[in-house]
Amino acid sequence: MAGEIPDLEALERTGTGKGAARQARREGMVPGIVFGGDNDPLPINIPFNKLLQRLKAGRFKSTLFNLKVDGHDDVRVICRDVQRDVVKDLPTHVDFMRLRRTTKINLFIPVEFIGEEAAPGIKRGGVLTVVRPEVELVVTAGDIPEKLTVDLTGLNVGDTVTISSIALPAGTKPTIDRDFVIANISAPSGLRSSDNEEGGEGEDGGEEAAEE
Repeated sequence: MAGEIPDLEALERTGTGKGAARQARREGMVPGIVFGGDNDPLPINIPFNKLLQRLKAGRFKSTLFNLKVDGHDDVRVICRDVQRDVVKDLPTHVDFMRLRRTTKINLFIPVEFIGEEAAPGIKRGGVLTVVRPEVELVVTAGDIPEKLTVDLTGLNVGDTVTISSIALPAGTKPTIDRDFVIANISAPSGLRSSDNEEGGEGEDGGEEAAEE
């Protein structure tokens, strides 16, 4: 289960329609709606600055939130749409969907790397190159993993870690079908430069020998 699902605070919006929405915007709020589940749609207002901060953080539509509205039970939601001003590109309305524990959703799960001290390739100066610090998975809303763990023990220079080498939690699967790379251990830049120089000298020598 994810350790921390971020809270998103909102106010219940009294009144519906364009008039109430315009009033909300004048008061520094962004109107929205929460739908789905077994309850009626709930009109809400979200403070503009807080919503904009979340949007700038990225992946707003693939983040699970714990929505807190006074007078209502907390509920897990995911954004389904953000309407924006066509000129200013600022949010003007937002739609959220309630999630049941059995709902399947796509979320980016962070990857944690352990065992670097037991990786021969890193001990010899190799560099861990992280290709995907997060992996998008199809997960169940009631059982979201906090992270994926990659054990680097025993890996040498040139070795790669792919998604198939990670033990995924039950009920989850990647959104990409192919066996993509998560990270690799590459040779130190100094060693790569040395190899290139040696290769270049060998090629020049071969050409000179051929000319002779």
